[in-house]
Amino acid sequence: MEYLRLYFFTYNCALSFINVEHFSSHFFDAYPLTDNLSSPPELIVLSLQEIAPMPYAFLGGSFLAPYFASYTQAVNRATVERFNTHYVNVLADHSGMTGLLIFARPDIVDQLSSPGIARVGFGFQEIGNKAAVASRLSYQSPSTPEAGLDLILVAAHLAPMEGAVARRNEDWRSMVERLVFSDSESSIRRNGGNEDESETEALLSSSSNAAAKYPGIFAPSNYLFIGGDLNYRTADRIPAKDEYMKYPQANVEPDDPLHFSHLLKNDQLKREMQESRCFHRLSEAPITFPPTYKYNHDAQVAALDPAHADKPAEWKWSSHRWPSWCDRVLFLETPPGLGDEAKIQVLKYDALPVSPTSDHRPVALTVSIPVLERREVSGSQTISPFPIDPNWVRRRQVAQRKEYLAGWVTYLGLTWEGNGLLLASAVGIVGAWFVFRSILSS
Repeated sequence: MEYLRLYFFTYNCALSFINVEHFSSHFFDAYPLTDNLSSPPELIVLSLQEIAPMPYAFLGGSFLAPYFASYTQAVNRATVERFNTHYVNVLADHSGMTGLLIFARPDIVDQLSSPGIARVGFGFQEIGNKAAVASRLSYQSPSTPEAGLDLILVAAHLAPMEGAVARRNEDWRSMVERLVFSDSESSIRRNGGNEDESETEALLSSSSNAAAKYPGIFAPSNYLFIGGDLNYRTADRIPAKDEYMKYPQANVEPDDPLHFSHLLKNDQLKREMQESRCFHRLSEAPITFPPTYKYNHDAQVAALDPAHADKPAEWKWSSHRWPSWCDRVLFLETPPGLGDEAKIQVLKYDALPVSPTSDHRPVALTVSIPVLERREVSGSQTISPFPIDPNWVRRRQVAQRKEYLAGWVTYLGLTWEGNGLLLASAVGIVGAWFVFRSILSS
């Protein structure tokens, strides 16, 4: 059976440019090293939160391009160093301050559809300081034209703070209701023209019909992956003054109260999922790594200090936040419209080292997805836990106008480039006034 390997990487960028060398050197730390997995994954997905300061993220385009470029550079370095392979960047998109990058191994690019895009903001006034962006992508087997799979890949950043559990659950609902793909069909590019045209057209028609029938992130035959700073914490309140003494420590035995497994029992996300209050139908691989947030400035400095390389591991926490597993990757283990043979296999789920530019540790999931023969699926319309919001288009358009306005206001007021533009404009206006006055008086 053919399988597609997916490496899903999530990282809160903390509004900063990454250290490309450090980032690339650790990028594949969560990719298995076993002999039968020595070849590179077919797809690499990056979910990026707080990818850039608000002015650049909200204005997008050339303002945001340098930030995307730094991640592309890091991924290129990592893939060449690890696999001697240059990947193709097939998608770079964002919703406000949340970005999504998809890279494909060059030999499968022609088997991928053009990515569909959906965006939603659920920050202040539904703008994208907290947001989600999704891509719908199909893969068609080059060896078996009747076989393929459909993916929904979501990058998300939910509401912060310990006590905001209900808001995070509402953000999940907003994702389901308003992440809608407006493209009703996507054409799979053919590989070398060797496929039977009638068979391909039938497959495309079936795929298009399914996309039109299920325009949201849930569909009977789609694999769904959601990764990001989901922001669920390990307490419903901020820590008291001396509670940092209870924070997890490195190199302790599992029965020690300071082992991270004891704090994990208080994880809000697991609790809310078990109570069916969020992320319905989704699963998560077992967590065997320490909290990914919040590391203090000393931890970030130590990440680049060679003197710390041979020292025992030490977790340097910020005292005013509970250490928590904010950064997660969730997935639909088996699409409900497919059989048990469609179940994905988790190969590795792990956190990467502390970053020198963020108070979050990146997290990555490696999975193997079976590529099965496509068939008509008679799934129920009720597969989604919530119906699509009929006003999603209007709400998103209004929010985008607010984002654009907020982007320019903050750009002019909070960046040195914007301040310079205001100053130059003011000087120009004053100069024009003096010229105009001299003309009138002459």
